[in-house]
Amino acid sequence: MSLQAYKTAAARTESPREMEYRLFGQVTRALVHASTVDRTDIQTRIDALDWNRRLWSALATDCSDPDNALANPLRAQIISISLFVNRHSSEIMRGDEDFEPLIDINKMVMQGLSGALEAA
Repeated sequence: MSLQAYKTAAARTESPREMEYRLFGQVTRALVHASTVDRTDIQTRIDALDWNRRLWSALATDCSDPDNALANPLRAQIISISLFVNRHSSEIMRGDEDFEPLIDINKMVMQGLSGALEAA
């Protein structure tokens, strides 16, 4: 079976929550790896931070849609986290902060998604 056929089959069998969990796992692994490379490996660090920023930006954009079904307080929290991720990523690149808070946030989201998957 070709890789594309496998991806298509996986996409059909995964729920949206499972896809979110998988995506957070991939992004978080990239952040963990980037946190271990030498500070001079700018490309690896930028790629992981950018991927994480884009993930959180997409979530914030979705939460800003008035038709989003999530409760308003949860939507506001997601948007707030997105803003934090953006600021903290810039601080990491300046050398003022480390990756751990971003990794921890993503792991907490994954735990929440995992609990919801088990309940479903």
